[in-house]
Amino acid sequence: MRIESINLYKVTIPFRSDFSLSHSRRRSSTRIVVEVAADGGDIKGYGEGLPVEAVTGETPETVLKDVAGFAADRFFPRDLTDVVQVWDFMDRMPAGKEHNAALCATEMALLDALGKAQGRPVLDYLPRRFYAPSIQYGAVITLGDRQRVAQLCRMTHGIGIRRLRIKMGLDFEQNKRALETVEEFFGPHCEQRVDPNGIWDFSLAMRHLPLLKRYRVGTIEEPMARTSPGFEAFAKAARAEGMTLMACESAPTLEAVKEILAEGHYGMFNVKLCRSGGFRRTLQIVDHLRSRGIPFQIGCTLGEAGLLSAAGRALGLVCSDAVTWDGSYDRFILKENIIEEDVGFGEGGRAGPLDGVGLGVKVSAERLARLSDFSTTPAL
Repeated sequence: MRIESINLYKVTIPFRSDFSLSHSRRRSSTRIVVEVAADGGDIKGYGEGLPVEAVTGETPETVLKDVAGFAADRFFPRDLTDVVQVWDFMDRMPAGKEHNAALCATEMALLDALGKAQGRPVLDYLPRRFYAPSIQYGAVITLGDRQRVAQLCRMTHGIGIRRLRIKMGLDFEQNKRALETVEEFFGPHCEQRVDPNGIWDFSLAMRHLPLLKRYRVGTIEEPMARTSPGFEAFAKAARAEGMTLMACESAPTLEAVKEILAEGHYGMFNVKLCRSGGFRRTLQIVDHLRSRGIPFQIGCTLGEAGLLSAAGRALGLVCSDAVTWDGSYDRFILKENIIEEDVGFGEGGRAGPLDGVGLGVKVSAERLARLSDFSTTPAL
């Protein structure tokens, strides 16, 4: 397969409603879609990079620049015949977190194109030691008033999902109402994690501990920055109450994961495909955690569209040893999508492999063009 051109699209997709995190309110998300065209345009592979500036420092503009630079690199696999070429190329790319969304989109497009050329699903290129034919996604309860939280709980309960990730903010009373509302719908029959997105301070975190214990919260995801005053004391107090701290935003690279493990305060990790730079780098993180016996979950980034959801499905299926999985939320979050298929999950969050070759989804050329702010074609 001869890669002849790469087209880049900046695509903004509105949400069905406002989604509130601890540090922002979001109405849309912007991603870069990479289109790899090969063999006279008969083969097109697609990848999606969703940058989060607060985590990796990336923006849509930096992702566009980075992908163009990758395409011009002398080691870029223009004549692509074997997946080893993709992995070798990824290993030559810059370390650090500053290019991860761009690397993810580039790697994904190459794998999708290779799979289409060879008539194979992306799963065939991934290690199968921990493969399972299906996984069960959890649900995210976002910040909001009681009515909003109740609406999400009602929907989640109705489709049989019992693993919940509950967003927390700075308002203790709002957080308390959220846990009370979850209790009303689920009682003791659910697994709860709370996620403050790193914005608590020591005082607020300690105030929450009795509340979290009362409502049987088992995991606290990234409560505050690791450098915050009192973080070590809070971590010790949480462990004493039987709770596990899970690293997320602070762990986008393997080196960061190793540093966090050496500190000894986090006992679990939320691993995300795009944030960590694609399959190659994400699976290196997962393998390191496995070797240390550290539990992990496969997560996702708010606003992922169909390409990242499809790739996340493949990652989840080869990580059946994860504690839980988040993702494939497209139809619940996005007003439109760039793919033609519905990659959502079924009853209880259950989901299996996608049909077809490559990522197993088909990009809608019409929607891709209509939803794009602009496109560009860097020179190979």
